[in-house]
Amino acid sequence: TGLTAGQRLVTIQEGPLYRVRGSHVTLWCKVSGYQGPAEQNFQWSIYLPSAPEREVQIVSTVDPSFPYAIYTQRVRGRGIFVERLQGDAVLLHITELQERDAGQYECHTPNTDERYFGSYSAKTNLSVIPDTLSASMAPQTLTLMEGDAVELTCEVSKSTAQHTHLSVGWYLLQGAGEHRTEILTLSKDFVLNPGPSYEQRFLEGDVQLNKVGNTMYKLVIRGLKPSDQGQLYCEAAEWIEDPDETWKDISSKQTARTSLAVVSQSRNLSVDIVAAERSLSEGDNLQLSCMVGAPKSYSRHFEVIWLLNDMEVARIDPHGVLIWEEEYEERAKLGQLRAFKPSNTVYVLTVCEVGLEDKGIYRCSVSEMKTPGDLHSIQTNVSSGIHVNVKPIESHMRLSVSTSTPQVTVGDPLLFHCEVQGATSPVSLRWWHLLPQNPGHRVLVATMERDGTRSLGSAYQDGGTRGSLRLEKESSGTFTLVIPSTLDEDDGGQYRCEATQWSRGRNWTGKGEAAVTVSSMGLGLQATLRSRIATVTRGQSFELFCQVAASYTLEEVPASVRWLFQPSLSTGPLHELAKVFPSGTVVWGTAQPHFQGKAQLAKADTSFRLHIHSALPAHEGTYQCEVEVWRRNILPLGQPAASTSSNVVGIKVVLPESKLQVATEDSSVEIASGNAAAIECRIVFAQNNSQFAVTWYLLPPLADATPLQIVRANYSSTLEYGSEFSSAARKSRFLSQRVSSNIFQLQILSANLGDEGRYYCVVEEWLWLVDGWYKLGEGTSGRTTLKFKLPERELQMEKTNHSLSAREGEGVTLPCQLQGALLPGTRLSATWFQVKSSGRESALLTLHHDGTVEYPKGGLAGRLYLRRPSAGDCSLTLSSVERGDAGAYYCQLQEWQQQSEGKDWALRALARSGYTQLTTIPPESTVLSRICSSPPLLNFILYSPLILIFLLALAVFCWYCKFRK
Repeated sequence: TGLTAGQRLVTIQEGPLYRVRGSHVTLWCKVSGYQGPAEQNFQWSIYLPSAPEREVQIVSTVDPSFPYAIYTQRVRGRGIFVERLQGDAVLLHITELQERDAGQYECHTPNTDERYFGSYSAKTNLSVIPDTLSASMAPQTLTLMEGDAVELTCEVSKSTAQHTHLSVGWYLLQGAGEHRTEILTLSKDFVLNPGPSYEQRFLEGDVQLNKVGNTMYKLVIRGLKPSDQGQLYCEAAEWIEDPDETWKDISSKQTARTSLAVVSQSRNLSVDIVAAERSLSEGDNLQLSCMVGAPKSYSRHFEVIWLLNDMEVARIDPHGVLIWEEEYEERAKLGQLRAFKPSNTVYVLTVCEVGLEDKGIYRCSVSEMKTPGDLHSIQTNVSSGIHVNVKPIESHMRLSVSTSTPQVTVGDPLLFHCEVQGATSPVSLRWWHLLPQNPGHRVLVATMERDGTRSLGSAYQDGGTRGSLRLEKESSGTFTLVIPSTLDEDDGGQYRCEATQWSRGRNWTGKGEAAVTVSSMGLGLQATLRSRIATVTRGQSFELFCQVAASYTLEEVPASVRWLFQPSLSTGPLHELAKVFPSGTVVWGTAQPHFQGKAQLAKADTSFRLHIHSALPAHEGTYQCEVEVWRRNILPLGQPAASTSSNVVGIKVVLPESKLQVATEDSSVEIASGNAAAIECRIVFAQNNSQFAVTWYLLPPLADATPLQIVRANYSSTLEYGSEFSSAARKSRFLSQRVSSNIFQLQILSANLGDEGRYYCVVEEWLWLVDGWYKLGEGTSGRTTLKFKLPERELQMEKTNHSLSAREGEGVTLPCQLQGALLPGTRLSATWFQVKSSGRESALLTLHHDGTVEYPKGGLAGRLYLRRPSAGDCSLTLSSVERGDAGAYYCQLQEWQQQSEGKDWALRALARSGYTQLTTIPPESTVLSRICSSPPLLNFILYSPLILIFLLALAVFCWYCKFRK
């Protein structure tokens, strides 16, 4: 390749190489053309496929610290090492190939030359493939006669992706040292090669190896000889061709063994003993076969004695009767020892579950009897001894205990896992609860015997408290304990798993523990009550949310909610409104009937909802929720595990806000006396579905006068007149009507001067809300002043003010006199008014120009009448004077004239009189009777001169008044 003398060259085994996982792998590397010492050093590295640019150092012949951490342990344990073949050549050994060992290997030689010249490293690729080779043969114990033939079949298969060849060979193991003899091999090149001992017989055709189908290889040996006796097995190897055109075996497998005994045809008696396995552990089974070699054995009689350390164990006489030594009889009855005779030349001894006392040297002694009943043998032969070693069981059992529920809440389940590893026989299990409140004491939870029988501790047998406990065996070494429901916090603490392994009367116990914490259901339990709105309009719906929180998951916890309510203005404890049980059943409280049919109850996750539809005033008040929880996974019976009360939330139910607007502008209406007047009340704005009640008021002209209610039309148009307008005459003249959707009118028919004043309306807005009509608000209109067009001419009448007094029960006449005569063709009308001390003015009587008389106050009609001695005298006589008649009186006269025949009468002139002040006097008998009926008052008067003088003066005055009348 162009190299010159003295130029260094490193050579490595050519790749790519394919090797089986788990196999022992070697890579060679050598250097030539170097200078310096004859012993060169080598350093091996790898470039992994995951990081092909990164060097990972493996092992060095000179530097112990050379390996990276991932290889340090394997190098120290000789799992990877370098073998020096000579000074300039080495082999890299990987004793057990792993998948991570795949990659590009580099062999590097540190420089020992005077200068760098040549190559100092070389690389090759190694791929790790799975081991797919398998070889199997059913084990047998065969006893054949000398000269017989034997056939054994071995199944060999592979599924390697690369191109590989198979070799299949048969071998014989003999003697205590198990000397191996090759019988016949089919090489990778498909060439049959017999072993040296079988070459002649192979050439003669007595030893054959035939391939049957794709995977079956049959060995045939004809003309068996005593030398063929021993253990036969099949060995398969898988070969691959490397890039250097050499073949490498990358995997090999051996089958189970078949024991072959060949009985000689001679008269001589031969005895051999064979053990299926010589090195045992306590609890394993031992099987020994005693092979008798004797020509024509079927017609001969043998007695076989089994010996252990030269002491008899059992014997089988020529009749096949089995006799055990006394010390072995009990074990034989238990089935731990068995001895039987499959044929006249094969005798088997089986020891089940060997113990340490079963180890030693076993032999079988065979005696030939002339006849079955003879006591003396013809000949006896004893087999060579076979040493059976029984190793004591060292318990490698390990326990790991875990829980998937380390922190739970009362009512939650507990789940424990106990994994037993290294047990060589079935185990029994015990679960204990180590009481945290009583250290040193424990309570049995559950047991499982070796046969799977389960039982519960006395504290856990009642399924109604914690549910039905489950103790399961999930696999050969995994056990699970499930406690469906924890009772209280005392169920927390340590739980111990004890596993006991039994063998030959001995037992080993392993322990492991896991801790759990059980928290009270009251821990962190709280309820919060909230509402999106605190003030609700009547008829509007509202909701209350009772949000429950805890330090544990609440979704599967049985819970009930109790809704409490206290009406506004009430005192004392809250009353139960309703209760929702965990089953969903709702029980309504009897104290609050207003909620039934109005309230809806619901639950979503951890929130309870109270929905009130179309709120009423009865729904106004204080609300609260109480939540109770029960333990999970049990029926919610008895007392709850925990409870909590929420905050209180007040709900106020109000009427909708009134939007009513009434026109407030002042106005005036001027008409002629006797005509009709229309007073308007206009609504500027209101809700569409509102109804209205309208009340009309009159403010008389006098200052500080009290408004007089005329008439009220409620929202259903029912009329109600005020006391001053309740007479039939006034009802017929004052009418309230609605002329459009937003305009009301007060009609005053035949208006006269007594109707003068300021008029206004009060409008009430009413709305139907769920259960009735409710007044939302009201508005007052502006004042409308009613004026009359007065005639230019004024009548002449007495306007002087007078004072009159009248005794109660007697009559009095109030003067009203027209001065001068009426004009021809005219008529006179008159109206009398009374003015109370409060300034309130009211009409008493009206004489119309057509002669009709109207009494606005119907109750006075029987005591009022006009004295008409002449056409111009309209004086009023008031009979039977009462104390309430005191006050000021005046009259108003009007002169009317008909415009033409058949036409209306028109007002031509008017006038108003002066005031007449009427004082009422109690009757005489009343004063004296009061004085005389009171002795203390009488004594006081008699002994008081000033009082006597006053009474004398009063008597004189009364006599004067009576005389004047």
